[in-house]
Amino acid sequence: MEKKKELLKKIRAIEIKATILSDNIFSGQYQSCLKGNGMEFSDIRRYAPGDDVKKIDWKVTAKQRKAYVKEFVEERELSVFLLVDISASNRFKEKLDLITELVGSLAFSANKNGDRIGALFFSDRVEKLIPLKKGRKHTLSVIENLLTIEPKGKKTNINMILRYFGKIFKRRAVIFLISDFLDDGYEKEMKILGQRHELIPVRISDKKYESLPKGAIFTLEDSETEERIVIENYKDDIKIGPISLLNGINIDVDEDYVKEISKFFNKGRMR
Repeated sequence: MEKKKELLKKIRAIEIKATILSDNIFSGQYQSCLKGNGMEFSDIRRYAPGDDVKKIDWKVTAKQRKAYVKEFVEERELSVFLLVDISASNRFKEKLDLITELVGSLAFSANKNGDRIGALFFSDRVEKLIPLKKGRKHTLSVIENLLTIEPKGKKTNINMILRYFGKIFKRRAVIFLISDFLDDGYEKEMKILGQRHELIPVRISDKKYESLPKGAIFTLEDSETEERIVIENYKDDIKIGPISLLNGINIDVDEDYVKEISKFFNKGRMR
C-alpha cells in the first residue's frame, strides 16, 4: 500500500510538471509542427475536368460506366508513438527521471492536441507495447507503465525495434525514438522507417560518463554486458561516449530539455 501511495505521488508530480510544460511551451510548437498531414478517404463523386486522374476509383467507374473520383480530407488527428529504450544503461536515476519527464511532456502535449498516443518500451527485445488511445487516463497509464516496468533484457537493440515497429504499424505516425543510442548498425532501419513515418530520434546522454579525464586509472563496467575493462589514462582526456545525432534532438541530463526540443521544433523539422 505504501509503495502504491509513493507511486501515485510520483505520477501526480510528473503530471503537474509535464502539463505545465506542455501548456506553456510545447503546445504551440507542437500544434504548428506536428499537425496532421495525411489524407483520409471521405466520399466518391463524378469526375470533373481538371480532377487528378490518380484519384479515379476504377472499380466504381467500371460499374457505373462513368468516371468517379475519390475525395479526401486532411487528417487532423495524429498518431504519436514513443519508442523508449529502457535497457540497463538508461535505468540510472538521472537518465530515467529525464526520460520519464520527457515522455510525460510529449504525451500530455499529444493529449492536449487531441491526438492518440502509444508507447513501445524496449531493450534488446520488446518489453511492452501500449496501443494508441486518447485521454488523460491513458496518458497517465503510459507514465505509470514506464515507472513500474521491470525490463527482462539489459542490452539495447535499436535495429530490432525499428524493424518490429515497421511491421506492426503501417499507418503514418510521428515517432519519438528515445534512447542513449549506445548501439550500432541501426542507421539503415532508421532510414527505411523514416520514409513512411515522421521519425524523430532523441538522444539522452550524461556527459559525466562520456569522457575520462587525464591523470588517472579507471575501471569501467558495461551496465548492459557487465564486462569490465581497466584504462590507464595519463595523457589526454578520452572521449568514450557516442557523438551527437545530426538530425535529431540531443539532451544531456544536466541540460534544459525543454530548450533543446524547442530549438528542434523551431527549425521547422517536420514535413
